[in-house]
Amino acid sequence: MTPVVWRRAWRWCCLLGLWALTGCTGGPGGAPGPGYYWQSVTGHLALVQAARPVDEWLSDPATPPALKDRLVLAQRMRRFAVTELALPDNASYTRYADLKRRAAVWNVVAAPEYSLTLQTWCYPLLGCAGYRGYFNEAEAEAFAARLRAQGLEAVAYPVPAYSTLGWTNWLGGDPLLNTFVGHTEGELARLLFHELSHQVVYASDDTLFNESFATAVERLGGQRWLAAQASPAARVAYAEFDGRRQQFRELTRRTRENLNKIYAQSQHGKAGAAIEIDDFMAARKAAAMAEFHQRYEELKASWGGHNGYDAWVARANNATFGVQAAYDDLAPAFEALFRRQGCRFSAFYDAVRGLAAQPKAQRHQALQDELARQSIPASGASPCGPPPPDPR
Repeated sequence: MTPVVWRRAWRWCCLLGLWALTGCTGGPGGAPGPGYYWQSVTGHLALVQAARPVDEWLSDPATPPALKDRLVLAQRMRRFAVTELALPDNASYTRYADLKRRAAVWNVVAAPEYSLTLQTWCYPLLGCAGYRGYFNEAEAEAFAARLRAQGLEAVAYPVPAYSTLGWTNWLGGDPLLNTFVGHTEGELARLLFHELSHQVVYASDDTLFNESFATAVERLGGQRWLAAQASPAARVAYAEFDGRRQQFRELTRRTRENLNKIYAQSQHGKAGAAIEIDDFMAARKAAAMAEFHQRYEELKASWGGHNGYDAWVARANNATFGVQAAYDDLAPAFEALFRRQGCRFSAFYDAVRGLAAQPKAQRHQALQDELARQSIPASGASPCGPPPPDPR
């Protein structure tokens, strides 16, 4: 990037940061202030500045051969996203950066003691979202600690990638990162398709809608990639990986249902003896969480000791269950809508844009009605068989 472009980019991001300072509403833990927005602007600029075009990495003799192989694979996936999934053809994921850390950002999520409803924070351009992101892990952990001191259940967790919704494509777009480029083939494809889908449709103030839509695209697109492009060995490895994930998601889904039932009773009983009710609810909640941990240990044993979800389980609380629901709960309904659109991604995106234009409650109800009308295959399965032509 030339010095002139960098100066323009810096001025643009500084102006965005100043605008954000005057346009944000707050939430628990205090409204984001100058320090928060400064770390957001400078953190993203540092990420963009670290990125170089993939072709430069491939031609550089110092680039490790294993990394070159992953970058070539990622570019194949990027082309597949355009030609087969009708995802945007732009600068995103044509550059690569090594951030020298394990995550792109750390998200903080929070929920009340007896609810899975996420707290939200509101931002210019993005609207309100059920998370707050930090480029520095210590700052994220400090903010989560402040929320816990207020009586909320909060956690900071690492995120391998995030989307700028296409707004920074003129700066080079969202880059490939060391934080995820080494994922297994199926997971790398799904992540790229997920993040690109945020550039297709984004509904302000609706994390559940946005993330469930992206989850549906990653599942449908990932299945197509594996069927059409992956080696038999990659498909076998991914089937084992995804089988464990589906079992874990089913366990967490049942736990969310159990907790929601407990918390609903808490709301009905608050007019009575509050202390006794709280003690009773705390005991029932503790029993539900103990059952979750026990069932997880049983799953691990059935997996031969695979411990890939240990970190998630160790920090599990209302906030982590709430954020998982945002990614999963409406995904089957989006898959149903995809099937009704003839399994054509372009038509599917048009239908989702129509939903995004509706009021939040109305779009959610429309998706639930869509799901009720159809019999949906298991999550991750293709609802349509061989992919049809997808005219653009």
